[in-house]
Amino acid sequence: MSDDPSTATVHAPATGPDQPLSDPFEVNRRYLGSVAYRLLGSFTDAEDVLQEAWLRWRSVDRSAVADPRAFLTTVVTRLCYDQLGSARARREAYFGEWLPEPAVSYQDAPASPAEVAELGESVSMALLAVMEQLTPAERAAFVLHDVFAVGFDEIAASLDRTPDAARQLASRARRRVKAGSRRSTADPAEHRQAVEAFAAATARGDIESLLAVLDPDVVWHSDGGGIVTAGARPVFGADKVSRLVRGLAAKFLTPGWSFGFALVNGEPGVIWYPQPGLVGGVIAFTVTDGRITEAYTVVNPEKLAHLNVAAS
Repeated sequence: MSDDPSTATVHAPATGPDQPLSDPFEVNRRYLGSVAYRLLGSFTDAEDVLQEAWLRWRSVDRSAVADPRAFLTTVVTRLCYDQLGSARARREAYFGEWLPEPAVSYQDAPASPAEVAELGESVSMALLAVMEQLTPAERAAFVLHDVFAVGFDEIAASLDRTPDAARQLASRARRRVKAGSRRSTADPAEHRQAVEAFAAATARGDIESLLAVLDPDVVWHSDGGGIVTAGARPVFGADKVSRLVRGLAAKFLTPGWSFGFALVNGEPGVIWYPQPGLVGGVIAFTVTDGRITEAYTVVNPEKLAHLNVAAS
């Protein structure tokens, strides 16, 4: 399995005689995959974008490309920008809540400084969900500048805007993200402690212990896509969420099922398996002051398929 959770299944075509390892597309493939995933929230769509970007790269006059990385970033951004418009229409017709496809890593070791620079900071499920409220242009400007530190001149070229307009897009997106976010205030150890307490209480069916780890105003989000039974709307409040979780545990934590811990979009989360090697669901959490304020549960098998492929 790839050590990088955000590019586990975003593949360019295999390197061959006409695509050596020194080819700029191959050199930047992980970075481009990270950009596409953070712009789209979908590994499936990100992989489609990389395939199309690779085809365009093959057909371009490379002698006229002064900066291949900037050129490829522009190509990927424009392809994602086009997809975001149609994706919004699809997601409005989606059954229940639409949540991003989770990026899962079983590696606890932090990324090296070079990897952070190449791949951008981890983008939590909560932040990806909030970014669904941005316009395609706002999302592109925010991700490129705030996550990948791309300059506004380059962003402007990608979006066919002026640098000042690109700066305004990023600023507006930043304000909207801040207004819509319940960002985690927990350090990794505190976050993990809350998740482990949640898992232990869930396994026991212990309502009182669940209430102790859930914020009174906790929000539970679910995405089954109409394929797997899941709530069509968020569930609000610790009492309702704790009873929901106990009911789910009674239904799913049966012999043959197992669950464990993993990093979900760079933060401690829970993953469970209906049978060995088959991912049945992933939960990402936001933790504030030691309590869980939001949970994002993805059980739509189409959004988990990349995890089974990556683990095989």
